[in-house]
Amino acid sequence: MVVLAQPAALDGFPLVKTCRLTNNFFAQVPIIDLASPDAKSLVVKACQEFGFFKVVNHGVPTNFISKLEGEAINFFNLTQSDKAKAGTPSPYGYGIKAIGPNGDIGWVEYLLLSANPQFISQISRSIFPEHPETFSCAITSYISAVRKMACQVLEMVAQGLNIEQRNVLSRLLEDEKSDSCFRLNHYPPCPSELRALSGRNLIGFGEHTDPQIISALRSNNTAGLQIFLSDGTWLSVPPDDNSFFIIVGDSLQVMTNGRFKSVKHRVLAESTKARMSMIYFGGPPPCEKIAPLPSLMEDGEESLYKEFTWWEYKEAAYKSRLGVNRLCLFERSTTS
Repeated sequence: MVVLAQPAALDGFPLVKTCRLTNNFFAQVPIIDLASPDAKSLVVKACQEFGFFKVVNHGVPTNFISKLEGEAINFFNLTQSDKAKAGTPSPYGYGIKAIGPNGDIGWVEYLLLSANPQFISQISRSIFPEHPETFSCAITSYISAVRKMACQVLEMVAQGLNIEQRNVLSRLLEDEKSDSCFRLNHYPPCPSELRALSGRNLIGFGEHTDPQIISALRSNNTAGLQIFLSDGTWLSVPPDDNSFFIIVGDSLQVMTNGRFKSVKHRVLAESTKARMSMIYFGGPPPCEKIAPLPSLMEDGEESLYKEFTWWEYKEAAYKSRLGVNRLCLFERSTTS
């Protein structure tokens, strides 16, 4: 089991009241077989209703997954000084407790990387100077396979929305200038002191939406992930280390003019087991203009959002607190 050196006190760590959770996950959130002939329509429906769904038959090789998890365990088992060789997040590098530059903290340590293979190779040399290729190869192979899956999902979205240009979304992830990134999160077991705080849960990663187009998340067999439903309740997501969860990002919400919703989600610390998650965030090139797709706009339909570049939105997201609704800064006024 991965073990993080735990802080001596819980002062400053965010807590949330234990709330009633909807346990019947599988009766609500879709599980989509990407090999099914109905997959494209099911993907669109899931993006409209939840902004979140689970995929099976995803095509990511099992050995890629197990290899990266093993390398991630090796990384988080390093000493703090060795992990710090990856650099302080600005935005990329190793971080512990602090999430972003604006005061958000969580019961988590992480490694945030650009998805660019050259960047990963450089970071790997800093962390594992004696055998950097092992770490680098595990991450780049995994990202390549997960990107392929994410592009498949986005092409299904285009087909399901009857957009003639099938790669209208996936091309943004495949572009050599794509600003995609990759994150390894490690949540150590919840400290025993917390058990005295009746009715409280320790926040591992606070509630937020993802700013990119699409996120592909996979974790070890440990609970903690929750999504926020439209009825105002939090839904606990049962762990599944063989499948992936797809999350609609803010950019995709804009590009569909609000037809899809970026889902708010969070992670709570587990009491007995460490949680490890791997997230690929599919982002467009920095100069890409983010606006509703013209092929989706019906006659007379007005854009709900002002046009902006991905760089402008990324900058706004980086300057804001984790739980802030960033899209409201780019919404068009509904008043005359």
